[in-house]
Order: sequence, then structure tokens, then C-alpha cells
Amino acid sequence: MNSPISVSSLNAQIKSLLETTFIQVYVEGEVSNLTYHNSGHIYFSVKDKSSTISCVMFRGNAKYLKFQLEVGQKIVITGNLTVYAPRGNYQLLCNKIEPSGQGALALAFEQLKNKLEEKGYFNPEIKKQLPKYPKKIALVTSATGAAIEDMKKVASHRWPLVEFILVPALVQGEGAAFDISNSIKYADNLNCDIMIVGRGGGSIEDLWAFNEEIVANAIYEASTPIISAVGHEVDYLISDFVSDVRAATPSNAVEIALPDINEHRIYLDSLANEYNNKIKTIFYNKEQDVFNLKRLFEQNSIESKFNFITSEIKFLRSSFDNDISQKLIKANNDLDLLKRTFQNNSDQVLTQAQNQITLLKNSFELNHPDKKDKKGFVQITKDNKIISLENLSTNDVISLQTPKYIAMCTINEVKKQ
Repeated sequence: MNSPISVSSLNAQIKSLLETTFIQVYVEGEVSNLTYHNSGHIYFSVKDKSSTISCVMFRGNAKYLKFQLEVGQKIVITGNLTVYAPRGNYQLLCNKIEPSGQGALALAFEQLKNKLEEKGYFNPEIKKQLPKYPKKIALVTSATGAAIEDMKKVASHRWPLVEFILVPALVQGEGAAFDISNSIKYADNLNCDIMIVGRGGGSIEDLWAFNEEIVANAIYEASTPIISAVGHEVDYLISDFVSDVRAATPSNAVEIALPDINEHRIYLDSLANEYNNKIKTIFYNKEQDVFNLKRLFEQNSIESKFNFITSEIKFLRSSFDNDISQKLIKANNDLDLLKRTFQNNSDQVLTQAQNQITLLKNSFELNHPDKKDKKGFVQITKDNKIISLENLSTNDVISLQTPKYIAMCTINEVKKQ
């Protein structure tokens, strides 16, 4: 009879057997009992219709997991079996996890996109308008990439008045998302009119930093209008949805941000032509007005009327010479009569006026103050005003005046005769 072994020995044998037998396994199942631990480890189970197995993904591998595990999600696990001897439990140690039926990056993209959409990051109403004529643009991109040169080239042809400020950032690899986020925050404090965040084309893995939530948060919180310009036309990233404007490429971002100087030149030429045409039209209309006024003036001028009358007179003379002569003679006679009558009336008016002047002159001379100096006659004034004797009262102070003398008096008594 075999001697018994200890539980620890049995578990140790099982551990050795399982871990050496199932070195690498591929398991497909549905996630359940999911726990994201504060340590960074992920604990969960995968199950099918009949069985369940415990799983763990330690922090070292979990940090490379691009998508978020969810209960009920179907996944494919690459890993190996391990046994926890103290409790006799075995579990699947996950080295890599992929969503079943689709790529991990695609699932991670959709998960973050849905999350940010629910938070309102994509709301069109919060998108900021780009200024029409930016003076300064911040470029958050790689300092050594081809994108920066492409953008500078487009700007030099399109609108050379703009100033670019390069804010260098890692655009791929580990730590790129963190660096892009910090660069966006730094550029947001440079008082630029627009910020372009992007890089040239590459694989989905190369562009993945722009799909990270930390970059989305930095774009969302920036006060500067941001254009996302990552990859090529077919590449859509989270930064494209969060930013204020999405550009197909970095070069296209510059085309969107800057006005076209050639279009403005054409527009200025059209304005100049339109202005010249309007000026010519105005001058032509004014010339026509002057011409019409001149013609109207000539038609209604005294000279024109005189010529018309002269022609009429000539016609009448040729037709009715005798009658016209008689009328002219009568008109001359009437004119002579009017002259004589006017002269006579003028003489009469002048004579009457002369007589009136003479009469006034004689009256003035007769009433001159110097000729009123008669014995016993004076002028009575009170307070420098002429006053009648009957208007005086007792104790009134008056002056008696002749043309040569003034006597100051006080009234003692006034009697009526």
C-alpha cells in the first residue's frame, strides 16, 4: 500500500504538471465577475455555456490592453495556466487579450468614442469658430516630421503673413499621449489664434496616441480653437471628433486655417473693376444729366425765345407787313404817350415832394427852440420830464427852463383859477 502524501505535495505536483503542460493556451469565452483592482491587476472569469475558469491579468500586461473589458464581452485570451498552491486553485494567467471577432484597437476606439460622446465632447454647439484672418498659429506636432515642412510650404503660398509657433511633441510610441496633452496645454497659454494638433500618416498603432482619453481631455478643455490634423483622409481618430475642426491632413489643416491670398487678390481686382465701372457709370449718368439740362436750358433760354420771337416777327412781317407796320407805329405812339405821361407824373410827384419838404422846413424853423424865447414863457420839468402846471403838487421840486437859463424851484401851493 502506497503511503499518503501531503496536500501541499499534491498541489505542488498538480502545479508542476499544469504549468509545464499548458505553457501557452488560447481560450475564447465570455467575461464575467470582472474586477479592476487598485493595484492595476484585472481579475475576472471567462465562461461558456457549461464551464467557467478564473483569470488574472497582472499590471505589467494590463497597461498594454488597449480596450476596456466589460461583463458579457466575448474575448480571446493568450496565456498559460498557473496554480495557487496554498488554496489549490488554478487560474488562467493572461498575457494578451483580444476581443473576439474584432481588433482590440478598434474596440478601444469605439468604447472611448461612445464614452466621450455621452459626456458631450462631440457636441456641435460647443465647437469654437476659427478666426478668418489668424495672425499666430501654434503647431503641436513633431519637430522632425515631414508634416511641419508641409504646413510651412502651404502657408508660404497661401497666406505668408501668418506666424507659426512650433510646440514640439512626441507623436507616437510610449508616453506620446501624455506629451501631446502637455503640449496642448502649453500652447493654449500662448495667446494664439488657432492651434493645429497632428502628424503625418502611419499605421493605426502609430496614430494611436491621438485616440487616448488624456489627449481628448486636453483638446476639450483648451480655450484656443483646435484643428485636428492626423494621418490621411481615411484616418478618423478621437482627436478629430473632439476638436473644433477636423482636417484630412496637416497640409489641409493649414488650408482650412488660412485664407487664400490669391483669392483675395482676385477679389480686390474684382472690387477695383466694380468700383471703376460704377464710377464710369456715375460720370456717364451725370454727363447725360448735364447734357439734358443744357439742352433744356437752351430750349428755354431768353436767346432761344428771342430767336423764336424774331422768327415769328419775320414771318408775320412777310405775311402781314402792313398790319405789322401799323401795329408798330401804334406801339411806338403808345410808348411815347406812356413816356410823356410818366414824365408828367414824375414831375408832379417831385413837385409835391419838394413842396412838402419846404413846408416841413418852414415849420421846423418856426418851431425852433431858439425862436420860442418869449418873455414870460418857460418850460416846466420834473425829474427831467416835461410836466404840466396842473399836474404839480405842493413841495414838488421842479425846474423852469428857457433856452438859456434853468431855475430850480419848490412848489409852495397850487391853486386853480
